[in-house]
Amino acid sequence: MEISMDARTFSLLFFLIFSSLASSKACHPVDREALLDFKHKITDDPSKLLHSWKVSSDCCTSWEGVACDGSGRVVNVSRPGLMSDNDFIEDTYMSGTLSPYLGNLSSLRILDLSNLKDLKGPIPEELGKLSKLTHLFLDTNKLTGSIPFTLRYFSQLEKMYLSDNLISGIVPPSVMESWTSVSELGLSGNALSGPIPPTIGKLVMVTKLDLHGNNFTGRIPTGFGNLKYLRYLDLSENQITGSIPQSIGGLAALELLYLNQNQLTGRIPSSISGLDSMIFCRISENRLSGSLPPSIGQLSKVQRLILENNKLTGKLPASIGHLTALTDIFFSNNYFTGKIPPSFGNLLNLQTLDLSRNRLSGQLPPQLAKLKNLQSLDLSYNPVGLGRIPNWFQELRVFQLMLANTGIEGELPHWLSSSSVSKLDLSGNALTGKLPWWIGNMTGLSFLNLSNNGFHSSIPAEFKNLSLLMDLDLHSNNFSGHVNVIFSKEVQTPLGHFNSIDLSSNMFTGPIEDDIGGRPAMSSISSLVLSHNKLGGSLPKSIGKMRELQVLKLVNTGLSGMIPEELGDAKELSTILLSRNKLTGAIPEIVLNLRELKQFDVSSNRLRGRIPPHKAIIPVSAFKNNPGLCGTPLPPCKHF
Repeated sequence: MEISMDARTFSLLFFLIFSSLASSKACHPVDREALLDFKHKITDDPSKLLHSWKVSSDCCTSWEGVACDGSGRVVNVSRPGLMSDNDFIEDTYMSGTLSPYLGNLSSLRILDLSNLKDLKGPIPEELGKLSKLTHLFLDTNKLTGSIPFTLRYFSQLEKMYLSDNLISGIVPPSVMESWTSVSELGLSGNALSGPIPPTIGKLVMVTKLDLHGNNFTGRIPTGFGNLKYLRYLDLSENQITGSIPQSIGGLAALELLYLNQNQLTGRIPSSISGLDSMIFCRISENRLSGSLPPSIGQLSKVQRLILENNKLTGKLPASIGHLTALTDIFFSNNYFTGKIPPSFGNLLNLQTLDLSRNRLSGQLPPQLAKLKNLQSLDLSYNPVGLGRIPNWFQELRVFQLMLANTGIEGELPHWLSSSSVSKLDLSGNALTGKLPWWIGNMTGLSFLNLSNNGFHSSIPAEFKNLSLLMDLDLHSNNFSGHVNVIFSKEVQTPLGHFNSIDLSSNMFTGPIEDDIGGRPAMSSISSLVLSHNKLGGSLPKSIGKMRELQVLKLVNTGLSGMIPEELGDAKELSTILLSRNKLTGAIPEIVLNLRELKQFDVSSNRLRGRIPPHKAIIPVSAFKNNPGLCGTPLPPCKHF
């Protein structure tokens, strides 16, 4: 995360104006030479950021982005690529390299060349001579090389951002320990490696520290506990190993903590209770194990707690119910066991509760019905053995209800017809009976997954009312009746156009109507999976009108006739599976040479002729069991 653009721009603009007014002498010749050399090394300046830097004018009074003190020495050089002016934001770039002569600006306090996007080459060692520098912003460029050792002379440095470059190598410990006055340090989005220097504990004034998106290894230094003023810490997206040190409990001012996407192991320390200013905590995507410490219930200000994708075990602490400021809990994909504590019903501000993919069991506490602000509930893939969805669920006002593989039995509960659910996943259960007519009353549905159940009816006519539905998965049921009912549903442009449909492994009948590609609901579909149904008929030419279609699967659907040339008009197709049908004729060359094609299978049909030359790597098995096909990768043709 970067420093606020508005805050940075305002403070630098104020300094620039103040310094310009203070300047009474002409620009010092050494400073003038340094800036002209910098301009000389800029090879492209489309917005003319340096246009006013002319030999014939004074750098203190006439050069934009330059300010001097009363003695004519340059104290501020600010030419960022992202500038705000009267509510208008200008976004531009400059190409070139950093001149070593910038190191001669001996009175310089602020250097801002951020967001220029195309500054390349190393950070000159000569910048280490800028002993009065307080602010250095070189972020969002293409700078390479390592952090120079000479930067240890930045004894007055307050804010430095080198983020989003191509800087590599280690952070020299001797450099970091000299930045004792730094309040903000951003090194994120580079290729820095090696351990985080233990001397980081010397940055006793730092309030914001962002090292995410590098290749740092080793452990989190225990010295972090010394950073009493630290409010923002981001070490995410590195390769940090070992456990979270107990000393982290010393960060009493910390408000935002990101440790996600590392290789951390061991337990979450009980000292985490010391982070009593914490608002946001993300420690997901690691290898943390053991149970959650009950002391986590002392984080009274925490609003978002993200611990998903670890190896955490044990019961969920009842003390979490004390965290009444919580708005979001993401604990999915761990090994939590036991029941959900009734105390979770105290989390009246909770909007998201994701406990999916754990080993939770037992009856759900009815106290959860008190969570009137809950918008998303995901308990999927837990052996809770629900049986029937408890009636108190209808007291919730959730937009997302995800209960896949939770042991639900029987028919869909009627109260769903009057719910506000937009995303409903009840897949992998033992639901039976018909898809009720009142499904058409759920007009807010945008996502519906009822796959892997025991439904055995046709699709009711009222289905057409689902004018916002974009993703539908009914695979692996016993649905029957004509498939075209689904393709004909209403839309509310720009919403309600299908993104994906999976109706595979049912007993739907066809044929697919010829104008499927012209139906409004099908205009932007990217995945159409109809395999293992008794559709019959031919492959409609209008499928070629589905310009965003990427996946087409019609395996074992009784298709006959030829593969239409028009299928090649669906330029985004990457997967075409048409095996185990009764297709005849030749394979169109335009289809086999679709630019994005990665997976193609027409095996076990009645195709004939030479396989067209193609660039995609397609195995022999994709063409087998077509007695009339020949040519690479099958044996050569004899009669064509």
